[in-house]
Amino acid sequence: MGIFAGIKAVLNFIKEYFKSLLFIAIMFLLFSPQEEIIPNHNLAKIHITGEIMVIDEIIEKLRKSYENDSVKGVLLVIDSGGGAVDKSIEISDIVRKIQAKKPVITYASGTLASGSYYSAIWSNKIIANRGSLVGSIGVIFGGINYQELADKIGISSQVLKAGKFKESGTANRDWLPYERAELKKIIDDTYDIFISDVAEARHLDKNKSSEFADAHIFTSRQAIKVGLIDSVGTILDAEYELEQLAQVQNPIWEKESDFDRLMKKLSAQFVGNISAIFDYKLR
Repeated sequence: MGIFAGIKAVLNFIKEYFKSLLFIAIMFLLFSPQEEIIPNHNLAKIHITGEIMVIDEIIEKLRKSYENDSVKGVLLVIDSGGGAVDKSIEISDIVRKIQAKKPVITYASGTLASGSYYSAIWSNKIIANRGSLVGSIGVIFGGINYQELADKIGISSQVLKAGKFKESGTANRDWLPYERAELKKIIDDTYDIFISDVAEARHLDKNKSSEFADAHIFTSRQAIKVGLIDSVGTILDAEYELEQLAQVQNPIWEKESDFDRLMKKLSAQFVGNISAIFDYKLR
C-alpha cells in the first residue's frame, strides 16, 4: 500500500479514537478528587529522554529540586543520544549546582551519549543499565549542499553580506577553505571545553582523552574501565544508592498525579498506534 493509504489510516484512527480519548480525559477531570493526597516527597526523579533541544520543563524541575530544601536528593533517569551544545551545558551546570547542595545520581536507562552524558557528568555517581551505550564524547557540525539540485531546476541564490565569515556554513555551495577553518575553530574549542569538563568531573587525565573521548561509544562494562561511569545496575540500584547518600530515614519519591499518568499513558498509546501504522506500511 502507498503512503497516502497510510496517511488515510492515521486520519481514520484519529477520527475514531480521538473523541473517546478526549471524553475520558474530561470525565477524569470532572470526577476525580480536586486534591490528591500525596505525602511531601524528599527524593526527586527527573527524566531526560530523546534529543536535548527544548529543555524548559527539565530546567524547571531541576530548579525546583534545587530550591526545595525538603528534597534531599535527585535521581536523573536518562535515555538520550544528546542534542544541542548550549542546552546540554545548561543542564550540566545546573546539575553541578544541585550536586554541591545535595546528592545527585544518574541512571542510564538506555543511551547516555554526547550531550546527555555531558548533562550527567557532575552527578555523585553514574549507574548504567547492562544494555546501555555510553560515551560519544565529541562535537559535530553538519549541513547540506543543494547547489547541484538548484542548478538542475534553475534556482540561484543572491546574497548581500558584511563580514568575511558571514556565509560560513551556507547550504547553497561548497564551503570555502577559510570558512571550513572558521567552523573547525569553533568545533575544536567546543570539544576542548567538553573533554576538559569530563576530565574534571570524572577525575580523568585530559591528556589521555583519546581513551575516554574521541567520540568512542562504549558498552556499560567498557565505560566502567575508562572511567565514564561508576557501576552497572538497575533503576532499583540507582534509587537505593541515592537513598543511602541522601540519608533519608523514610524515603518518599516524588510522584506524578493520577491525571498526569493517565494523559501520558493515553499519549503513548496514541503515538504508538500511529507509529505502528507507518512502520507497517513503509517497512
